[in-house]
Amino acid sequence: MRVVVLGAGIAGLGTALALGRNDHEVVLVERDDIGSAADAEEAFSERGRRGAPQTRHSHALLARARHLLSERAPDVLDALTAAGVNEMRFTDDLPPEMEGFVPEPEDDELVALACRRTTFEWVLRDRVMGQRGAELVHGLGSEVILANGTGGIPVAAGVRLADGRELRADAVVDAMGRRSPLVRWLELPSGPLPEVSADTGIVYSTRFYRLVEGAERPPQEGPIGGDLGYMKYAIFPADNRTFSITFAVPTTDAALRVLLHADPFDRAALAMPATARWVEPDRSVPITAVEVMARLVNRKVEFVDDGRPLVTGLFAVGDSHVCTNPLYGRGCSLALVHAYELAGVLEVNEPGSADAALAFGAATASELVPWYEAAVAQDAEGRAGPDSGGSGFAGLVRDGLLPAARRDPRVMRAFLRAFNLLAPPASAMSDPYVVGKVLEAYQERGTRPPLRLGPARGELLQAIA
Repeated sequence: MRVVVLGAGIAGLGTALALGRNDHEVVLVERDDIGSAADAEEAFSERGRRGAPQTRHSHALLARARHLLSERAPDVLDALTAAGVNEMRFTDDLPPEMEGFVPEPEDDELVALACRRTTFEWVLRDRVMGQRGAELVHGLGSEVILANGTGGIPVAAGVRLADGRELRADAVVDAMGRRSPLVRWLELPSGPLPEVSADTGIVYSTRFYRLVEGAERPPQEGPIGGDLGYMKYAIFPADNRTFSITFAVPTTDAALRVLLHADPFDRAALAMPATARWVEPDRSVPITAVEVMARLVNRKVEFVDDGRPLVTGLFAVGDSHVCTNPLYGRGCSLALVHAYELAGVLEVNEPGSADAALAFGAATASELVPWYEAAVAQDAEGRAGPDSGGSGFAGLVRDGLLPAARRDPRVMRAFLRAFNLLAPPASAMSDPYVVGKVLEAYQERGTRPPLRLGPARGELLQAIA
């Protein structure tokens, strides 16, 4: 089988990895010019990825992704380690108030990867291009070629490159990311592919730092991020002694948009309890400017309507199909999950058949759509007014779930498994034991010292002025 994959980011490379190891021929088509970096640092220094503006922002490779690579592509995991990527075991740095913790076998799954996106792409591209039948065409745009299919449903027959060449294929995969133009490209008899989206309500900024020689990461003694109601923030450890900090502020808060600039950004990092020790002058130095990303939405595209495919032989993987708020760090991991789901579908179905389209639609609904719905709900819940700190379910999480997870091993595991995509988003709060402990912690919220995640909005504005 010959497959053309549009986009050579993580979703495209993951798809090429999964399909190539099933002995399929894969041609990756990337609009941007992709350099031939010699190492992870050179890959990080490359610019010009118009199709992936998030490249130099914070990323997380959650335990689901690490576990998937361990099972399906252990050589990729070994190559990542050789490139300086570290594993983060969530049970290594337990909160001091944790009581009665006894290691369990399932804890071996609670391991994520500390990695810059550029390092992960660099390693993944190297492994993919070493596979038999892999080809990369870059620096050229493309469009999908449609033909008449069974029952009047169009079928993808390949792609036409900007230089006029045609690449015929048994299947075409859209891996062009959250800003994929596929919906605008396709002219189907049924009309445009149905698309729904919900604005995240945020704009976010990221800066990368590197630990200075002789310095180590500060010990983890609390959350590595927080939701302050008026803004969110997080620390993302990465490879080769680097890390990043991301701030997400409401698009409507003009005063806080000053965090898109370097000096206020660094002063804000020093004002947050979780980030302050990371950016001490004798611990780290910034290695990038402040990167900004806006127009962030949760979005999903439908390829099936009322049990009938709208197009066959054409599959969208990762953010091209379903994307969620990038602040939650799920995109890369879900893209790998989706890629392997597609490989499984194409092993047992003809790529241009309705059965393949329906099977992949069902896999998407099972594996990705629940996270889309969770992100939409989480964003809506988090849109509280300044200094309010959230209410409703957000308050239950802050004052119930998080405190309970810091002291009860069973609650901690339930929370971490959902956080790492190893369990469905609502799984933790469907366990009666967990619910009981969360409600117990919530009822005690007025009797324990508040967990200080950061200053009030007014205090922060003074600190960064």
